[in-house]
Amino acid sequence: MNTYHYVLYVHLLALFVGIGAGSVLLACLLQLRAARTVEQAGPWGMLAAKVGKFFPVAILGLFGSGAYMTSETSFPWSWSTPWVEVGIAALVVLTVQGVAIAERTGHKLGAALQANGPGPLGPEARRMALHPGLWVVEFSNLGIVLGVVWNMTQKPGLGESIAAVLVGYAVGAGLALLITRSAQEELGAAPEPTG
Repeated sequence: MNTYHYVLYVHLLALFVGIGAGSVLLACLLQLRAARTVEQAGPWGMLAAKVGKFFPVAILGLFGSGAYMTSETSFPWSWSTPWVEVGIAALVVLTVQGVAIAERTGHKLGAALQANGPGPLGPEARRMALHPGLWVVEFSNLGIVLGVVWNMTQKPGLGESIAAVLVGYAVGAGLALLITRSAQEELGAAPEPTG
């Protein structure tokens, strides 16, 4: 087994870490959506915060191992290969969305849960649990990753590489908006809790 195979293993392992963390975060969001009290929501919010720490590891692992494989001269791709450029741009988008939007919104959700106090979730805590800054980022990031995986396996030209990532983003964002909108409609139809 040569160095390439070890690096490919690290690349796939980083991908699995990112997808695994994204899957756990998705489960946390679905549980937050279903929560009706702070006691139900709190553990899922705390778990989501802990899982978020795996994303930088996955992104650095993907970039570092991908950089090695791209720099290896025996491969038919280089830094200027369209699907490689799109993959790098996708990692930048994942990082920016994660840090600038999802992480900040997660902190606001935590503050809203603390301000709510024990008992039923109030309007602000419910609003933050369904905030697009959490949902759209999570679902669109998963869509982007699936688009990049498509590109890694198919090695298409620039147009198809961009299309794969954009379709993944759009499908993910659309699903997120559909799920949060239906939850907001359910909340609007539900009677206010008493006591």
